[in-house]
Amino acid sequence: MADTKLLLEEMTWPEVERAIGAGFTTVVVAAGAVEQHGPHLPLLVDAVRGDRLALEVARRLGNALVAPTIRVGCSEHHMGFPGTLSLRPETLRAICVDYAASLSRHGFRIVCFVPSHGGNFAPLAEMLDDLRDAAGPGCDVRAYTDLHGFVTLWESAVRDIAPGLVERVGGHADIAESSEMLCIRPDLVRGELAVPGYVAAFDDEVAARIFTDGFRSVTPNGVLGDARGMSREIGELCIARAADGVAAALRDRS
Repeated sequence: MADTKLLLEEMTWPEVERAIGAGFTTVVVAAGAVEQHGPHLPLLVDAVRGDRLALEVARRLGNALVAPTIRVGCSEHHMGFPGTLSLRPETLRAICVDYAASLSRHGFRIVCFVPSHGGNFAPLAEMLDDLRDAAGPGCDVRAYTDLHGFVTLWESAVRDIAPGLVERVGGHADIAESSEMLCIRPDLVRGELAVPGYVAAFDDEVAARIFTDGFRSVTPNGVLGDARGMSREIGELCIARAADGVAAALRDRS
C-alpha cells in the first residue's frame, strides 16, 4: 500500500474498510506537543516530528496505518515560555482512551502509541492499563515509554555522523531534534538563532527540577543541549534510528 494510503485521515471510509480487510489491522498514534523549542525552532516541532515518526514506524511494522497525531500534550513544565499549550494528564488520558476505543471498534487489533514529546512518556506509561481496558478484548494496546532509550537512539545517530558533536545531544531543541526539523520543515528552522542551552550533566536532580520548577529554571532559552552543527544528514539518520528502535520495541511487546 502506498504511503499516501497509510494516513488514516486522508483515506475514505471504504478505503479504510478495505485496508482493514486486507490485514492492515495495526495503527500507530503519535502523541506530540505544541510548545517552545528555543529561539530557533517553532512551537509545532513535536507535532510534525510525531507525524513523521508515526509514518516511519508504521512502514517498519508492516500492515499498519497511521492515525492523526495528538498534537498537544502534557507541557506544563514549558509554560514559562509564551505560546506553549498544555493538556492536563487526565485530559491526555481521556483523548488516548477515546482513540483506543474508536480504533478498536473499527477492527484494529493492535494500537501503538508513540510519544514524540518527552512530557508524554510517563503519562502514557501510567495510562496503559486504562487504554487496554478501553480497547477491550481482542485488541492489544502498546506504547513506547523509554525516554532515556529514545535519547540514546539520537546519540547513536549523531555519533555515527559527527562523533565530535555527540555531546550536543541534550534532548530538546538540540542538534538531533533541530536536524530532524531540517528534514521535515526546513522553512521553519532559524539556524542563525541557534545557541547553546543547558549543556551540563543531566541527572535525576535536574529532571526533577524541570518538572517541579519548570523548564526555564534550568535553561532560560529553552534548549537542552546545543543545536549548532545541525544537518539534514544527521536528521535523516536520527529519524531512521528512532523509528528502528521504536518499531523494534513495539514488536517485542507482542
